[in-house]
Amino acid sequence: MTMPAVPPHVPVRSRLRRLPLRLAAAVTVVVCLFPVYWMISTAFKPSADIQSADPLLLPRTWTLDHFQRAVAADGFVLFWRNSVLVTLGAVLLALLVALGASFAVARLRWRGRRQFMLMVFVAQMAPWESLIIPVYIISRDTDMLDRLPTLTLIYFMMTLPFTVVVLRGFIATIPPELEEAAQVDGCTRTGAFRRVAMPLLAPGLMATSLFGFITAWNEFAYANFLIIKQQDNRTLPVWLSSFQNTFGTDWGATMAASTLFALPALVIFLLLQRHVASGFAAGAVKG
Repeated sequence: MTMPAVPPHVPVRSRLRRLPLRLAAAVTVVVCLFPVYWMISTAFKPSADIQSADPLLLPRTWTLDHFQRAVAADGFVLFWRNSVLVTLGAVLLALLVALGASFAVARLRWRGRRQFMLMVFVAQMAPWESLIIPVYIISRDTDMLDRLPTLTLIYFMMTLPFTVVVLRGFIATIPPELEEAAQVDGCTRTGAFRRVAMPLLAPGLMATSLFGFITAWNEFAYANFLIIKQQDNRTLPVWLSSFQNTFGTDWGATMAASTLFALPALVIFLLLQRHVASGFAAGAVKG
């Protein structure tokens, strides 16, 4: 007995129904990526093409002069080091604290657990720009202005709520029986978590690390307001605003420096992209 043939018009109708979604996706991708493309292409254009009244999508000639001028600018290596130290410090602190908090919420039963998570959600939704003045006053009164550890603590507090939420959901997806079996075999509770749960948490840790890295790496407002006198403690986002000359902004050097500034986040994302989607999805499944 032969199966009836599928009508040839069915796939065509299906493709036609999906066409608006695909067009919308293509338009969204173009709109999101065009500023990045314009930044990179401008970094390679000669100054005459940048200042031309007729914008060019592609450079007529390619030049590396803007990159050389950006790298040779005062403080490039110093501010790069500052950004790396502050960002890595904030991410590591957030992971360390969030691991303990998310484990306590996901595995233990204690009074006030729901209220604690509600506070975490509220902290995640709060606009950090509205706290600049209170943070500035506290930093001034405690003699913490113009210091990199101050920025590290602020970025740590920015990334901590999101890290707790994602890791809590991820830990909830790991069966506790796996850790109990390890404890039966002689592991302590901490040892069971480290040997059994930690390897399974790798996607969630990478996803939250990427979010924390991008948040701290790109932050400008606090770095600009809290580093006032000690200019050597500035970070790269603040340094990017320094490409000024007597004729205005040096757009070529600014775009070249912005391209160099975006490279670390792009490289980390490409390295962790396999784990990022699964980490975010697993962290949002269970509550």
